Amino acid sequence: MNRSPIPEDLRRFVLTSIPSVPFLEALLLLRANPGQQWSGEMLAGRLYTSERTAHGLLDDLCRSGMAEPCPAPDAHNYCYAPASEALRERIDGLAELYARNLVDVTNLIHSTLDRKAQQFADAFRLRKDP
Repeated sequence: MNRSPIPEDLRRFVLTSIPSVPFLEALLLLRANPGQQWSGEMLAGRLYTSERTAHGLLDDLCRSGMAEPCPAPDAHNYCYAPASEALRERIDGLAELYARNLVDVTNLIHSTLDRKAQQFADAFRLRKDP
């Protein structure tokens, strides 16, 4: 039997905390440049996405405790700021894993999205009562 290259603790972290590949890519960009202040425009340029999408990703990173608004006067920019040392270590482990197993991590993220989409679709399926 083939063993997954994704350790169980990181597998759980991905399944519970990483909603999409763009979210992960944004997180890893912030992590790679922890002193950088990121605007939506800057992130959009690096991820080749719209500024609106980038702002949404930055907001999501803040809600997840992985980033925070920079102190004034740059309060519209965001900084890498994991809420705890344990979270920082988990993100570091995920960054290393993603660098070695990009396809496996991406597939895990997509499998979660596929499962959620199927659950949503199943909620609207008409069923015959016996």
